[in-house]
Amino acid sequence: MIAKLRGDGLVARVMRSSAWTVLGYGGSQAMRLLSNLILTRLLYPEAFGIMTLVSVIIVGLTMFSDMGVSPSIMQHKRGDEPAFLNTAWTIQVIRGVVLWVFTFAIAYPVASFYGEPILAMLLPVAGFSLLIHGFEPTRVETAARHLRVGRVTYLDLIAQAIGIVAMVIMAWLLQSVWALALGWIISAAARLILMSVGLPGERNSFQWEREAGRDLIHFGFWLFLSTACGFLVAQGDKAILGKYLSLQHLGLYNIGFFLASFPLLLGQNVAGKILIPLYRERPPSASFENFKAIRKLRFLLTGAVLSLLAITAFAGEWLVDLMYDERYSDAGAILVLISISQIPQVIGMTYDQSALAAGDSRNYFLVTLARATLLMTFMIIGANHYSLIGAMAGQALASIAVYPALIWLARRHKAWDWVHDATYAALGVTIAIATLYVDQTAIRALIALFGGEGA
Repeated sequence: MIAKLRGDGLVARVMRSSAWTVLGYGGSQAMRLLSNLILTRLLYPEAFGIMTLVSVIIVGLTMFSDMGVSPSIMQHKRGDEPAFLNTAWTIQVIRGVVLWVFTFAIAYPVASFYGEPILAMLLPVAGFSLLIHGFEPTRVETAARHLRVGRVTYLDLIAQAIGIVAMVIMAWLLQSVWALALGWIISAAARLILMSVGLPGERNSFQWEREAGRDLIHFGFWLFLSTACGFLVAQGDKAILGKYLSLQHLGLYNIGFFLASFPLLLGQNVAGKILIPLYRERPPSASFENFKAIRKLRFLLTGAVLSLLAITAFAGEWLVDLMYDERYSDAGAILVLISISQIPQVIGMTYDQSALAAGDSRNYFLVTLARATLLMTFMIIGANHYSLIGAMAGQALASIAVYPALIWLARRHKAWDWVHDATYAALGVTIAIATLYVDQTAIRALIALFGGEGA
């Protein structure tokens, strides 16, 4: 077994990269959890509500402008050529500059929309991290392309640790939400320096090769549209609830979401880094042997994520009571309901990468558009009628409604596995029913608090 891990074959690289990805994401979330436990004792709940809104805007700008540089490098036949990489880096730098400038333009309108004047100053400061991120070397993507993510992972963890330590120190000194924004900048700067110094390979320089630019823009156009929709999928809940909930309740939701989303985001992280190279090198359409190899990985990944999701669902209240004080007690029931709502997403999380590996960014966009449209529609309807409870129910219904589109995409690339889906759908329904029964008292209390008509 150890010999297989040390080899340079595809299986060895997949196993090592999977292990590093789990370790990296798990370590990252553990550090974030530790910082949250400390920061919730140094700052007031409203501070987390304000930074939730800032995060929504910053992530939204990032996703609405994503030209797909990372997946382009991972799947393109010229993904190792200096001219292609330098052209990709040039696009990335220009994007970072434009995004930072844009945060100044939208700061006041966003502050007016949410009725929080401090956002007008916070957004440009936090947005500086976008400029820093634009200068990251493409060696990060090259490592992912070849399933060699070990060094990237531990450098990233060091950068996050630096940012978190700085954030905690500033929160203790400033007792202000500004500590969180400045911590973002320090973390981004630390990551840029570590990745630039610590990763092997040629340094990037400004260059524009017409053919590489054409390929990047053509592939990236559909991913640009996809990530714009992806923002609505990843951050739409907070954007909507920011209008319906008080900052205090939004902060509670964000804490519950942070804990509940760990299993799904971990699974998506592993799938995104492992399955694109695997689908590229062993497309399931090429042979049944390839299909079986990917099926085995898919079963393992979905089973692991669903098991973690079951733990967060059953232990949600206990986790919140253990880690936070009484001001955050309602986040426990929120955690439970979010965990249940994410079960349908876990079942279909391994299919999107088959399209990206084949360069099919157009149909990937169509599925992402369907997912975003259904999510926003169901969440807005639910929030309008039943506030937070309705919004979370809308999330679950949207994930179920988009499943036929996922099947359509997977079948185009011979990746759909109905045995896998039926097995875990049955298990997911069992987990949901059992959780609702065990936590019915807390859920009823939450419904009484948030389930009324409207906001």
